[in-house]
Amino acid sequence: MHQLPRSSRSFLIGAKTSLSALLNRRQALGVGAGLVLASGAAVAAGFPERAVTVVVPYSPAGGVDIVTRLVTTPMAEFLGQSMVVENKPGGGTNIGMAAVARSTPNGYTLLTASNTLTTNKALYSKLNFDPSTDLIPVGRIGEAPLVVVVNAKSPYKSLAELITAGKVKPGALSYGTAGVGSSGHMASALLERAGQFKGVHVPYKGGSTAVTDLLGGRLDFMAINPLEVAGHVSSGSLRALAVLNKSGSRLLPQVPTARSLGVDVQATVWWGLVAPKGTPEAVIQTLNAALNKALTTPAVTQTLADMGATPLGGTPAQFGSFIQAETRELSEVIRAADIRAD
Repeated sequence: MHQLPRSSRSFLIGAKTSLSALLNRRQALGVGAGLVLASGAAVAAGFPERAVTVVVPYSPAGGVDIVTRLVTTPMAEFLGQSMVVENKPGGGTNIGMAAVARSTPNGYTLLTASNTLTTNKALYSKLNFDPSTDLIPVGRIGEAPLVVVVNAKSPYKSLAELITAGKVKPGALSYGTAGVGSSGHMASALLERAGQFKGVHVPYKGGSTAVTDLLGGRLDFMAINPLEVAGHVSSGSLRALAVLNKSGSRLLPQVPTARSLGVDVQATVWWGLVAPKGTPEAVIQTLNAALNKALTTPAVTQTLADMGATPLGGTPAQFGSFIQAETRELSEVIRAADIRAD
């Protein structure tokens, strides 16, 4: 029988050894992957084993704080563990968002996100975290539309008249907001873009001070949560021109939507729960299920209705798609208007 040269025999032996080592490595990787999956399942099966902290990046007693405490109460019952609300205001919500983004991704630290999750990356030039990648969706809580209001003595009786005035004299209309990059600011910027006019932004340290100046005739208009002005509209101190969503406002049912008036603007205040990147998918699903159950409880649905808000819920993927779409749109608006918060 013909014998292969020594060099060829050595090559074949080496090849067999390499193949055996490769197969062993693949088997090891398979075992490792199985252990990871088993570990994830074990975490989900035992989750939660202690209290879950929900960070609110605003001061206590505000709208986001109220909504958070509203939904986490029934969520805690469904999860069988307490949910602790921790307020971390400041930095345009960046302090609270960064704290959660840097926390251990195990489901025990969450954030109640709102509009700033989709705007702050474009508004701030120096962030020590990335809102679009370092925080992942758990589920939407709900939303409330914004409404355009003017002083009752204003010459503008309709949204069309307000927009026409802005076009005739660019920069003549002033509008107040709760601050640079706030939901009211973004809504007003969207209205400017849709109406093709340019107003003068007057930022305040809170919406209530801006409303006071609107009532005093020192501002031309505001885009604001109806909850903050419904009383003034009812009393006749303010006039509501249009609601900036598709379906109108429960608090101001008689006010038309901007879209029904031919102005394509969609602007809402919204809330949802997010978690640090890397949180196990099974844990996210457990939290999402508890949130969806909470949103069907009578206490939650009635309170949100009283606030003029609509409960939403849905899957993490649906919430993620919403976040991505809103981030793209508002980032374009921010860049086009050269809006900066730092």
